[in-house]
Amino acid sequence: MELSPLQWLYGGIAALLVGMTKTGVPGLGILVVLFLAWAFGGWNSIGIMLPMLVFADIFAVLWYKRHANWGILVRLLPWVVVGMIGGAIALRYFGQSDATKAMVNPVIGGLVLLMAILHLLERKFGEKLAPRSTAGTASAGVAAGFATTVSNAAGPIMTMYMIGQRISKEAFMGTLAWYFFTINLSKVPIYIANDLFTRQSLLIDLLAIPAILAGVFWGKWLLPRISQKAFDGVTVAFAVAGAVQLMVPPGWMAWLSQTVTALMTK
Repeated sequence: MELSPLQWLYGGIAALLVGMTKTGVPGLGILVVLFLAWAFGGWNSIGIMLPMLVFADIFAVLWYKRHANWGILVRLLPWVVVGMIGGAIALRYFGQSDATKAMVNPVIGGLVLLMAILHLLERKFGEKLAPRSTAGTASAGVAAGFATTVSNAAGPIMTMYMIGQRISKEAFMGTLAWYFFTINLSKVPIYIANDLFTRQSLLIDLLAIPAILAGVFWGKWLLPRISQKAFDGVTVAFAVAGAVQLMVPPGWMAWLSQTVTALMTK
């Protein structure tokens, strides 16, 4: 397996961010999606990212498992399954040919852009936008199920939903830990059916383990030591720029990659 310097860089950053986002540093999940899409393309990045997430989820469950609110999960999960079915149908369509696989990049870009907007709204309006009714639970669950299946990018939806539950910080973390661990594991058969796991993608996941572990512990250390306002501003700005980039024609990305590579080799 031969990876370019840029792929090693983007993949390593993504693995580090996977670990950090699971230990309480908000907003990093949308950046993981972007870096992996840049490194390996939208279609390939979906299968590469899921094992990384499952591995990091294990640490989140181990640290927060006692605090989960199972009532919230029972109400939400049936609707998430509905969204996952829609996502599985979409993945089946995208996997039909090289032309449809190429459509995954703009789809991921659009979803990431939407997640960034939701993140901004959540930071500004908080509980005012959090869904609390049965219809709100249904819409949040379906949207989260679809987004997580198609692009592994449902974090902001779940954050907004959980804010509305008015539970303690520990219950917040524990409930999300079990939610993501359960959902990510349930996506494995869907990804296998769509040939999203390959020998190369799994080898990349194995190579990413040290960076994920570093992220897990670094994130836990960093959280109380960083300005949340500054951190959110940089994260969202990066996410919006990256999402727009994924939605533009691929020729622009080729030019950008060549430019960055040229600068790195000077």
